[in-house]
Amino acid sequence: MSVPAAEPAAPRTEPWQRVHPVSPLVRGWLAVVAVAFVYGQNTLSSFFGEEEAYPGEEFIDGGSLLVPVLIGSGILVLILLGFLGSWWFTKYQVTDRHVNVNSGMVFRQQRQARIDRVQSIDIAQPLVARIFGLAELRFDVADSGSAAMSLAFIRLSEAQQLRNTILARAAGLKAAESTQPFRTPEPGETAGRGVEADPGTGAPAPASAASSAPVPAASEYVVATVPTGRLVGSLLLRPVTMVVVLGLAGLAIGMSSIEGFAPFYLIPAFLGLGGALWNHINTGYNFKAATSADGLRLSYGLLDTRHQTVPPGRVQAIKVSAPFFWRRFGWYKVSVNVAGIGGAGAEDSAERSVLLPVGTYEDVLAVLSVVLPDPGTPAAREFFAEAINGSGEGHGFIVSPRRVRPLSPLAHRRQGYAVTDTALVARGGALHRTTAIVPHERTQGIRLHQGPLARRFGVAELRLATIAGPVVPVVRQMDLDEARALFLAQSDRAAIARKKKDTNHWLEEA
Repeated sequence: MSVPAAEPAAPRTEPWQRVHPVSPLVRGWLAVVAVAFVYGQNTLSSFFGEEEAYPGEEFIDGGSLLVPVLIGSGILVLILLGFLGSWWFTKYQVTDRHVNVNSGMVFRQQRQARIDRVQSIDIAQPLVARIFGLAELRFDVADSGSAAMSLAFIRLSEAQQLRNTILARAAGLKAAESTQPFRTPEPGETAGRGVEADPGTGAPAPASAASSAPVPAASEYVVATVPTGRLVGSLLLRPVTMVVVLGLAGLAIGMSSIEGFAPFYLIPAFLGLGGALWNHINTGYNFKAATSADGLRLSYGLLDTRHQTVPPGRVQAIKVSAPFFWRRFGWYKVSVNVAGIGGAGAEDSAERSVLLPVGTYEDVLAVLSVVLPDPGTPAAREFFAEAINGSGEGHGFIVSPRRVRPLSPLAHRRQGYAVTDTALVARGGALHRTTAIVPHERTQGIRLHQGPLARRFGVAELRLATIAGPVVPVVRQMDLDEARALFLAQSDRAAIARKKKDTNHWLEEA
């Protein structure tokens, strides 16, 4: 007698989960305080104003204050009900392939992001969220710009676990699936407590990703830190800061002789400068860069803390810059282009595109070893020293011809390019030195440009197209024949590199 084969169980869908109940309050507490303050001030001022207008008459008693108190309480209840509805209708789901977020009470919004296209993951903790032990999990996908998906707010431990799970699945690992062997359920054991039973057969069904063992966080190794003194000194030595401070001081001295002028008229300008400096200190305080199997991990912040993870292979272009007043101290800044971070209108794109706000040359090499693990040259230390601080034709660099000296009297010996097995390196600038690095497989387009003066001197510039961000790779004022040869050769290198490398699943297991 043959036993009929059991029908395969239908794949289980991942459960939908809600954010923390106090999330709407964390997002909108300032609006509640503002409404309560304005309403209370207007109410009390109206009563006390009537008392001053008609002295000796009784205008304020328990009955007269009862109505505005009830109205204010009703407004507060409506706001809280709105917060409750916002929390109830906000749900998220993490599957093997996508992250889904549904939100909105009146106007429903459904968003979906492919996990294998995640470009970076942040765990942000504003000050109020830190009080409640909550965090916002934000992950950027290609072409997301300012509309990066986020889960705000969930418990910090849950945010860290979700980050590990999403990164593991984005890397192609199977760790998100249960690795525990099947076992026979104990008597009285119900679904959801370890093992699910397959209806009709009694056999245990595979556990879903939601019921699997937690994905452990990858260990990390700190490669660079930024001391507070260096951070403050770098902000004060920025050319913009020095120009603004000297300009305001000169304006105050020049206008002091004008009758009726008072120095406190310039207080708003100094407050604006102080606010800008504070923003840089708040985002650069306690900065730490670490390497792990997940990629490059960045953590920083004074009042609002952020933990950012950039998976390997997601960096499109790298820029190392050395402002003039920093060079005496050997300080550098490292910025990158990452899809979904540096787009137009992206929130905090300038801060989130920085891998090292201010560091030494050793710090720069340590960060480059993570985002560019294969420099494509055997003498990487000497090569990057020439690229960042050097000039001339050492280490394979091709520079502008001498005939462009009238156009670039200071930078003509420095601006140029070099090609390694894995990247194109373009350098420029004399006072403010910059070095742009573009991996061959990340070259999305090439443009040869020649203006009227460039035609007169027989030179042209080559512009490499990447995603939007602070890095704009340009090879300036090259000999026309050399620029055309580079145009054709780089096109071939980019096409070949894209066919060989696939960085979507960087840790995929066999």
